[in-house]
Amino acid sequence: MSGKTLPEQITSLLPGVAAGDALGVPVEFKPRGSFRVTGMQGYGAHNQPPGTWLDDTSLALCLADSLSHGFDLRGIARNFVRWYDEGAFTARGGMFDISISTAKALRRLKSGVAPEEAGCPGADENGNGSLMRIAPLVFYIAAQPCVERFQITKVVSSITHAHAWSVAACYIYLEYLLELLAGTVKTAAYTKLREGFQDSFPCLDDDTLAKFGRILRDDISALPESAIRSGGFVIDTLEASFWCFLTTDTCHDAVLKAVNLGDDTDTTAAVTGALAGLYYGADAIPADWRRTLAQKDTILRIAGGLAKAGRMPDK
Repeated sequence: MSGKTLPEQITSLLPGVAAGDALGVPVEFKPRGSFRVTGMQGYGAHNQPPGTWLDDTSLALCLADSLSHGFDLRGIARNFVRWYDEGAFTARGGMFDISISTAKALRRLKSGVAPEEAGCPGADENGNGSLMRIAPLVFYIAAQPCVERFQITKVVSSITHAHAWSVAACYIYLEYLLELLAGTVKTAAYTKLREGFQDSFPCLDDDTLAKFGRILRDDISALPESAIRSGGFVIDTLEASFWCFLTTDTCHDAVLKAVNLGDDTDTTAAVTGALAGLYYGADAIPADWRRTLAQKDTILRIAGGLAKAGRMPDK
């Protein structure tokens, strides 16, 4: 919220992603209503110790680490490949969770395909794999005009997910994060987001915008939980994260609400955690969550590098 410095905002977003991711890992794929998470726990779905985060956080760290040296699409892609091949940017020293679409895109990168052309372009390739890692980009695009923000978001999403719906989901999410970054109260920020997209908007075609009607035309926060879907489809994840953030008053409640929606628990909570971490601040993330996080010093080091870089100059 207002009053926080840019470095404080940067160093609260990444722990928010990681905390949400780690809270969701043990119950990933479990149906809604079959469990209730109230705090950090371990084992379960992936048989990992408490505080273990997966690809959501790994790829967000890859992006943040690269951005701390300036915007370089090939550098971002190289970090993704390092994660895939070497287990870099992982919680426990190895990569053991990856979506089919992301794996396909990274194999294309390794074969020499350009990063902006590596991502899966099909309508059936709209998992949430680019949305889950895109949040750190908000600090780079903050001073860019609208069309440039969209183009940068498009190429970064397209490293793994190139379809218009995935790109649009990332863009809408970042536009909301930008309002929060500016210190706007979250409900007012949501109103501004909707008003902005309801005016003439050059970057997204009408058919694509229509897919996001529950966020941009209607009020997603007014829907009951039964209307919120929490699987891996990118639009469902965006809707669920907005809903969890807008219908709660603390970071703790927002992230746990996301986890307890079930199904793709880690990603829904990671995307929500970025919103809540940025908005409420690092101190609002429960201390026991932060203490339990795997590689917490690495998360803070990478966040600190991005904070030190601030808004990187254009290349």
